[in-house]
Amino acid sequence: MIDFRLDDEYEALRKTVEDFAHSEVAPVIAGFYEREEFPYELVAKMGRMGLFGLPFPEEYGGGGGDYLALCLTLEELARVDSSVAIAVSAGVSLGAMPIHRFGTPEQKERWLPSLCSGEALAAFGLTEPGGGTDAGATRTRAVMDGGHWVIDGSKSFITNSGTAITRLVTVTAVTGERQGGRKEISAIIVPSGTPGFSVAPKYSKVGWCASDTHELSFTDCRVPEENLLGELGRGYAQFLSILDESRLALAAVGVGLAQGCVDECLRYVREREAFGRRIGEYQAIQFKIADMEARTHTARLAYYQAASKLLRGEPFKKDAAIAKLVSSNAAMDNAREATQIFGGYGFMNEFAVGRFYRDAKILEIGEGTSEVQRMLIARHLGLSF
Repeated sequence: MIDFRLDDEYEALRKTVEDFAHSEVAPVIAGFYEREEFPYELVAKMGRMGLFGLPFPEEYGGGGGDYLALCLTLEELARVDSSVAIAVSAGVSLGAMPIHRFGTPEQKERWLPSLCSGEALAAFGLTEPGGGTDAGATRTRAVMDGGHWVIDGSKSFITNSGTAITRLVTVTAVTGERQGGRKEISAIIVPSGTPGFSVAPKYSKVGWCASDTHELSFTDCRVPEENLLGELGRGYAQFLSILDESRLALAAVGVGLAQGCVDECLRYVREREAFGRRIGEYQAIQFKIADMEARTHTARLAYYQAASKLLRGEPFKKDAAIAKLVSSNAAMDNAREATQIFGGYGFMNEFAVGRFYRDAKILEIGEGTSEVQRMLIARHLGLSF
């Protein structure tokens, strides 16, 4: 029997986060967004709620939950604001999860408690200025010298990498060469403040304006040999598996944004009048919102299915790619339609749909573009290219 109803524990979490998003995030986030300011106060509150530790073991201060719990949280946050949602998404799925999945007992003991509490953030340094989607074209290098890794290179578009509470960045770097000339890529933990590790000024972005994003550079940056994360030469493979999970998280963010557009439009069309009638009485508007709800519903089912496979330990790469593709499409389409329904008000940043419109586009780009998701789906269908 197939049953998509959430059990009591999941539903209680979802409702708690929904209430927090509307009571704590909604009243203040527009100011943070306009100032392009990271919302430390909200992050601290979410840390005290245990949101950053949801899928991690209790022995490290985590909630002992799972990835579906994280996705439900992200959806509810993104219904109100994507910058706050992505701070949690990147902090958990990209920052702390690699330590949990591949770290030594010592690395977990050192880093996970503060990451689970939200008192610290970690970042994931994969993308490079000249690489973009082609993460295998890594140019950052790390060589062993006297028991230390010496790292030189740069990373771009790295979320949560320059906040006052960022404690580490895990970076991929070329550490050797395999037979046939292929690069050996490993993952190395670089604590914030390490000499030779510098964080550029924050980007001026179209959307996600209250999130933290920077370019990073490494010049003769030395970290101890034991900062290797996971197996030598397995860094790229490790992070591909992390990206499968994080795409699921980003799919939940997309669903949240799409649902937020529906929420805002329903409120607006019941109040706004044109030609002597509330605009929600016009069939053209009704059909737009019906299509928006249908897209959101479909995308939610896609990430629910992918999450269920992940929790059962079944292969879910194709399902995560489908969920990410469908949800980013839904977010973009709904944001465009919501802006149209709001008319001139939709073009104003003081209205949530204006922010939604700006935030939606990156969902088709980050953590694997929509084209990459189609490539992954095609590959799983046995098509070569």
